[in-house]
Order: sequence, then structure tokens, then C-alpha cells
Amino acid sequence: MARFHGIIPYLVTPLDGEGRIEAGVMGSLCDDLIVAGVHGLTPLGSTGEFAYLDEAQKRETVAAVVAAAAGRVPVLPGVASTAIRGAVAQAKACRAAGADGIVLILDAYFPLSEAEVERYFLTVADATDLPIILYTNPNFQRADLSVASIARLARHPHIVGIKDASTNTGRLLSIMNRVGDDLDVFAASSHIAASVMMLGGKGWFAGPACVIPRECLALYRLCREEKWPEAVALQKRVWAFNEVFARYNLASCVKAALAMQGYAVGDPVPPQSPASAEARAAIAAALAGITGGDATGAAIAGGPSQR
Repeated sequence: MARFHGIIPYLVTPLDGEGRIEAGVMGSLCDDLIVAGVHGLTPLGSTGEFAYLDEAQKRETVAAVVAAAAGRVPVLPGVASTAIRGAVAQAKACRAAGADGIVLILDAYFPLSEAEVERYFLTVADATDLPIILYTNPNFQRADLSVASIARLARHPHIVGIKDASTNTGRLLSIMNRVGDDLDVFAASSHIAASVMMLGGKGWFAGPACVIPRECLALYRLCREEKWPEAVALQKRVWAFNEVFARYNLASCVKAALAMQGYAVGDPVPPQSPASAEARAAIAAALAGITGGDATGAAIAGGPSQR
């Protein structure tokens, strides 16, 4: 079973005005991220507006990313559903498209017991031979899995990692102590990326890395080299971008930032609105502060590649 590491950006989903996937734009973005040095690509996360896409759009998005990656880095699409049947269908579609793994989350509506949540993850794991990164997020699941439950899930041979969004470093340390030999742990947020890697985490599934890959990769390298003061200083700079989209809207901010860099990724899916003038000004200021220069095209050197 394959294992993963490093900086794995969450990708936006480029769309035209009719909701069609802009495969060429996605290809250019993926090319530039790979050239920058990222270690994998994840479409269909929150940054990719998975909750606003229909199943056909999801399949087209995964196909576009797999084609763009062309085997250079692993592709790990997000899989999320309220029902087991839907998650299994998505996982099988990812496998058919040539994905290298999946990031699996439960998108709950009614509250579920821990046993029911475990059943969801295990049934999907039984239905695919792809390696699975568990994504535990109490905001989506309406409940958090206990460390004991995670340990039970870790026994499944297809479950190889976990991205825990509780932001509780004590919980992460408990997970590592309990199942660190079986599950690779990944950071889920910009404010604890260095802390997670200091504790032994393998990397960071990073929304900001779609826009500022070089800074996120530098943070990863500093952590690998155990240069903790420098890593923390860079993490503080990177956090400025997260502060902006926490104030406004994640997808609209990331898409606006990429548009500033020359990527025609389109607007967020309605009813979300494009970034306001105020938001765009805040995005530009944050990016200029992070990259040390002009926000337009500064993060991904040279702007969009030509395909």
C-alpha cells in the first residue's frame, strides 16, 4: 500500500460561466505546482468546492488532474458523502480515473454514533484497493472520533494516514502514540503545520499551497531539517493568508488570489459570491506580505504555464 508525504495542495476547481470544468486551466495550475515541487495533488476538497459540484463535475475534475499529473506526483481526490453508497461510488470513480489514493471524510447531516461513523469508513475501505487518508473534522461529521476508534480503523490495510482537523495537538500526540506505526499523520491547518511535523507528522494537506506553494514547501523543508525557529517564523507569515479567507470565503479568496496570478479559474459556485473589492485588496496585501513582493504571479514563478 502506497504511503504519502510532504506538501499536498488542495486544488480549486476551475469553472466557466456555465459550470463546465476548465481542464486546460487545471492542467496549467497542476503543471506549475508540480514544477514548484509539491509532493501530491488533492482535488475535491473544501478549496475545490466539493459540496457544490455534481457527480459529473467531480468525475471530470479528477480526470483533469490525473491527466495533468501524468504520474509525476500522486493524485488523492477528496471523497465525501452522507451515505456509504455515495462514498463507495465516488471511490470507485476515482480508482477508474487513475487516482493514487483518496482523502475520505464523512459529510454528516443527522448525528451518528461512533460505530456508525466507523462503519462508513470501513465499508469504503473494503470497497476499494486505493490507499486512504482519513479526514476527521467535527465540523463536517458533527462528532469527533475517539482515539480508540481511530486505532480500530488503523487496522484496515487500506487506511494508511489521517488528517485530523480537531486542531488539538494533544489529541494528535495521542493518535501518534497509539497508532503512529500504522497511520501517517498530516497537518490540516496552517497554524499548526510546524507543530504537527515537530511531533512526527509526515506533511501537510494545504489549501494555501495552491496559491503559495514555494512558501509552503520551504516550511516543510525547514521542518525536515529541524530548523524550528525559522519554520515557526515562516508559518506565522503564511497564516496571514488563512486570516483573510477566514474573514471572507475560502473558495472566493483562493480563486481571486489565483486570478491575480493569471489563472482563469472563474468564480466560486453560486450562491457563493466572487471576492469583493475589499476582500481582493486584503488578499493582495496578504500575498505581498508573504512572498515579499508583488502578489500577482509571485507565488508560482512565471505565472501560468502553457499547455
